[in-house]
Amino acid sequence: MLNRLIALLLITFTFNVQSLNASTILVMGDSLSAGYGIDEREGWVALLGNKLADGDTGFDVINASISGDTTSGGLARLPDALARHRPDIVVIELGGNDGLRGQSLQNIRQNLSTMVQLVQEANGEVLLLGMRIPSNYGARYTQRFLESFAQVAEEHNTALVPFFLEGVATDPSLMQDDGIHPNSAAQPILLDLVWPALEPLLTR
Repeated sequence: MLNRLIALLLITFTFNVQSLNASTILVMGDSLSAGYGIDEREGWVALLGNKLADGDTGFDVINASISGDTTSGGLARLPDALARHRPDIVVIELGGNDGLRGQSLQNIRQNLSTMVQLVQEANGEVLLLGMRIPSNYGARYTQRFLESFAQVAEEHNTALVPFFLEGVATDPSLMQDDGIHPNSAAQPILLDLVWPALEPLLTR
C-alpha cells in the first residue's frame, strides 16, 4: 500500500513539473487561423500542434483566433490572453479584416505595434504573419497595407512571414467557394509557410 502511495505521489510530482516546464505558443488570429469553413482539427494551427507533439518539442499550442477579428479586437483581447496563458511565443495573424474594411493604415500599424510591445514586455517572442488585400482597393493602399507588416516587424525586430497566403490565395483549388478562405487542402501549405519563421523561435 505504501509503495503504491509513493508511486502515485511520484507520478503526480512528475506531471506537475512537466506542466510547469511546458512552453506555450499562442495564436492570435482571425478566420484564417480559426479554421473558418473547415473542420477545426484540419486547420493549420491544429496541424502545428500535432507537429510539435510529434517532435516532442515541449510546446503546446493555444488557438485564440476568432473569425472576423481585427487588430483592434486582438489588441483588446491580448492582455487577458497573456495573463492567462503566459505564452513563450505569440503568432499574430491579424489585419486582413482591417484592410478589407479600408481601415486607417496608421491605426493598423499602431495596433500591431502595441500588440508586439505587450508580448515583448511579457518576455515573449513574436511571429507576425503578413497579409495582402485585393488590388481593387487601389495600388497605393494595397501596397502600403502590405508594407505595414514589414515595418512593424523591423521596428520591433520580430520574425515575419511576408505573406501568409503566398501561393494559396491565387490557386482556386486551394480556396473555398468564397474566394477568401483557404480550404482544408491548403492548411498543410499554410503550416509550411509558417514553420521556417517559427522554428528558430522554439530554441531561443
